[in-house]
Amino acid sequence: MGSSQIIILAIVATSFATFISRFMGAVTSKKVSVKSKVFLWFNCVAYSTLAALLGRMIIFPAGVLADSEIFIRLLVLTICVSIFILTNRNLVIPTLLSAIFLSILSNF
Repeated sequence: MGSSQIIILAIVATSFATFISRFMGAVTSKKVSVKSKVFLWFNCVAYSTLAALLGRMIIFPAGVLADSEIFIRLLVLTICVSIFILTNRNLVIPTLLSAIFLSILSNF
């Protein structure tokens, strides 16, 4: 099996796995209460996974992000979290500004 066939097989397998989990979520979503322990558990797992990924990106970055100093990354994080809070939890503005701030501060 060639490398391109393995890549295609991996894409199909991961797409199928994602489809199954989304399908199961759609089927069971009406049966799960927002205040149930199962929903709260999934919510906690999702937020902890996101926090771990963000922490890894800031402390142990990969790729182009590794070229910026940790002080700059922490400064941009602090600014963007403040903007997030000030804009009533709007995700679009701090996301766009984080890329702009990081690119400006990394080039100085």
